[in-house]
Amino acid sequence: MVKHQPLQYYEPQLCLSCLTGIYGCRWKRYQRSHDDTTKWERLWFLILTSSFFLILVWFYFWWEVHNDYNEINWFLYNRMGYWSDWSIPILVTTAAGFTYITMLLIGLVTTLITTVVTMSSIAQLWDDEWEMVFISLQATAPFLHIGALAAVTALSWLVAGQFARTEKATSQMLMFTAYLAVVVALYLVPLAISSPCIMEKKALAPRPAILGHRGAPMLAPENTLMSFQKAVEQKVSGVQADVVLSYDGVPFLMHDKTLRRTTNVEELFPERAYEHCSMFNWTDLEKLNAGEWFLQNDPFWTAGSLSRADYLEAANQSVCKLEDMLEVIKDNTSLILNFQDLPAAHPYYSTYINITLETILASGIRQQAVMWLPDTERQLVRQVAPGFQQTSGLKLDAERLREKGIVKLNLRYTKVTNEEVRDYSMANLSVNLYTVNEPWLFSILWCAGVPSVTSDSSHLLRKVPFPIWLMPPDEYHLIWITSDLISFLVIVGVFIFQKWRLGSIRTYNPEQIMLSAAVRRSSQDVKIMKEKLIFSEINNGVESTDELSFCSENGFANELVTPTDTKLRIN
Repeated sequence: MVKHQPLQYYEPQLCLSCLTGIYGCRWKRYQRSHDDTTKWERLWFLILTSSFFLILVWFYFWWEVHNDYNEINWFLYNRMGYWSDWSIPILVTTAAGFTYITMLLIGLVTTLITTVVTMSSIAQLWDDEWEMVFISLQATAPFLHIGALAAVTALSWLVAGQFARTEKATSQMLMFTAYLAVVVALYLVPLAISSPCIMEKKALAPRPAILGHRGAPMLAPENTLMSFQKAVEQKVSGVQADVVLSYDGVPFLMHDKTLRRTTNVEELFPERAYEHCSMFNWTDLEKLNAGEWFLQNDPFWTAGSLSRADYLEAANQSVCKLEDMLEVIKDNTSLILNFQDLPAAHPYYSTYINITLETILASGIRQQAVMWLPDTERQLVRQVAPGFQQTSGLKLDAERLREKGIVKLNLRYTKVTNEEVRDYSMANLSVNLYTVNEPWLFSILWCAGVPSVTSDSSHLLRKVPFPIWLMPPDEYHLIWITSDLISFLVIVGVFIFQKWRLGSIRTYNPEQIMLSAAVRRSSQDVKIMKEKLIFSEINNGVESTDELSFCSENGFANELVTPTDTKLRIN
């Protein structure tokens, strides 16, 4: 007797197939004791998908804030009291978590909790940086839209296949409605995309002027004489510097309140390491090394690219006097001055503005080249140096700024919108934004009409002759409509093909009967399926001597049934 062995067929299921494929690399057929996806499998698939997109957003955020890595390190330095390059471990950890969950998706809970905690910490301690995500979308949204459209269009193969296999009309409707909602939303997303770089080329504003932030801190230690010399070599339009007055009345350059981060004060004066930098005499300050930290910590990952001569020069930098810096930049460069508030016990607490003004005017720099940022003693400054450009670091309405005699604003780039830049420009108020290091960000601000930016990477931005991308509105609309049309046609074609391809597959088959009979099917359902199987085999030309074998409801051996029997016996 020859046994007939029908071809085995495993009904594909989307959630189950993805789970088994991700965890076990089995993407084709999966055999088990029941044929429906459980609630736990659906929930786990939902958690898996949600975690992936959450970590994807976090990774995108951390990649885009590359412009502000140094600010992050400085922010954490002020919070924790010691300097370290935190951007590397955070980026590496995020990238590792993203890769891990993408390729293996094991350790999901740990990765998910770590991401949520880190994102919450950023939101609480540094919520301003989340604005970077929205700014970055002005540069990336048109391209992300095309990529998302391609991904959802490709996903139609799986969705259409699952739709064709699903028997319940309700499930089909839910699946189709959800997918259709996503597709339609993507088709209409460009209506919400607003980028200043979608404009006519003739409307592009002049290239923003570039000011060196504390000199050229990627090429030399910040606020040192070498840093400002490098900035002048890069032909920057201006520089920004932080001024402090020493205990004996000498203006010098230092950004932090203490000397710990940028000097070797802990080696020479360990007992005074946490004192305010203004409480040191100049004779002590000039003994400090202000360059070795730059080579050791490498805050911008650029120390390794220095020439041998620059490396040695950087290693021997000292604290810089305001007078020496002015001598370097006075001929062709403008200057933004920021001041630290002095402790009340400082002997020059009430007169440090006067001393600083005297030093600036004695240097011979043009008054029109100086942008005076501190709000302290503005009236005195106007009297002593009427040519200074009065600059504010507070975002106020144009009328109030004019009343205060302000002609320039110096703001962080996340604090002002494109519309506000245009409004200030119409009111004859110039806007300088800081700290802009990335070419893509420089391009977005250029398209928005920003007059000038302060940058750590003046040597990179000066090599950007034109915005990274600029697209006329008509061209963008053509790309948008064409992409949507192609996607729609592909999706419709895939659904039709999948329905045709899978429509001929028999819903009831020997494998399904074997797996389902003893699990959850009622006795009547099992009998109906067995009858369909038997008559299907008879119609396919099974010989009278062939035996049809199948499992009974109790899971044991079956009786033999042949088509020559006068009465089919169904167990």
